[in-house]
Amino acid sequence: MSTAVLAKIEAGRWELGSVADTALKASARFWFGVTLIGQLAFGFAVTSFYGLTALRGDYHGWTLTHGYVPGVTKGNFAVAAHLISAAVIMLAGAIQLVPQVRNRFPHWHRWNGRLYLLTAGTLSLAGLYMHWIRGSVGDLPQHIGGTVNAGLIWICGGMALRYALARDFKTHRRWALRLFLVVSASWFIRIMMFLWFMIFRAPVGLDPTTFTGPLPTTLSYAQYLIPLAVLEIYFRAQDRPGALGRMATAGMLFLLTLVMAAGLFAVAMAMWVPQVKAAFDFRKSIAETLSATINSSGIDHAVAQYRDLKASKETTYNFDEEQLNGLGYRLLSAQKFSEAIQIFQLNAEVYPQSGNVYDSLAEGYMRAGDKSQAIVNYQKSLELKPNNPNAKVMLAKLGRP
Repeated sequence: MSTAVLAKIEAGRWELGSVADTALKASARFWFGVTLIGQLAFGFAVTSFYGLTALRGDYHGWTLTHGYVPGVTKGNFAVAAHLISAAVIMLAGAIQLVPQVRNRFPHWHRWNGRLYLLTAGTLSLAGLYMHWIRGSVGDLPQHIGGTVNAGLIWICGGMALRYALARDFKTHRRWALRLFLVVSASWFIRIMMFLWFMIFRAPVGLDPTTFTGPLPTTLSYAQYLIPLAVLEIYFRAQDRPGALGRMATAGMLFLLTLVMAAGLFAVAMAMWVPQVKAAFDFRKSIAETLSATINSSGIDHAVAQYRDLKASKETTYNFDEEQLNGLGYRLLSAQKFSEAIQIFQLNAEVYPQSGNVYDSLAEGYMRAGDKSQAIVNYQKSLELKPNNPNAKVMLAKLGRP
């Protein structure tokens, strides 16, 4: 083979390798851009909702692991630590991965990294407390999945710190990326779950009343194992000289980022946008007002108070459907089934055309052991909202397809 032919082959290989490198870097930047936007959106929703509602003393929408429970100091502190840590993690993690910040402000990068490590440790400890002591949704396999996630946070954090101190920055950055992914597991599980709901239009694989089933169990592990696996494939593509392998990895990463973007859109519309709207609604919470009345004077006085205030101060208080719905679920969590049912009945009285309020009333009856009334109200929910997947699932569970 002539020298000229060899030169052309080598030139072709170089060109293909250059294209592969460019594609791999572009797909990584695309992933990072979508991730940055998604994490900042999540952080803003969490910070605005929980921060502003806490300042107003409005806790009716706090549903995270039983939410705010008056008098339960340790549990409430764990929830607050978890939420504050999540907000800090979203911001600090996004900044930590920006190359321009790392290169131009190394001193800031180091201190921000220390804050990130400390916050990640706090977040994982608060999560373990809520899993095993305070109690959270899900079952044992899900709690084990969360515990494994906490262990991975400690391992990845420790290795990232070790290699930073050893000034092996290439290895440090790889462990820092692994840490970023395992810390972001709660972000990934929301994307995966709401993408699943968007695709199937139903809670397939999930029992909505207990939050158990193959879907949440699988996602409890997939939330960190899938991102870590993709990252390792990316690292292997970086290390190996094969251009085709890097091109394939770039294509895979690009497609997965598109899927992630679809999941982000689904969770934003279902959760984050409503949370932000609720955060900046400064009307007085009728749910908190009624909750205080229930505790001091009983449910009958609370129902009468609702009717009086709605007639005289409708613009002062927030009488949205979600207020009574949130209060009803707080009462269910406290095992106050009779009070919860009366609140759900009041909501159905005020919003008789809402399929969601009858769905909640049906759940109240089911939790109280009244299956016949649960069936009646799930059927009513389906009449008003024929595409209600939860009502269909629950009627099938109750033996009424």
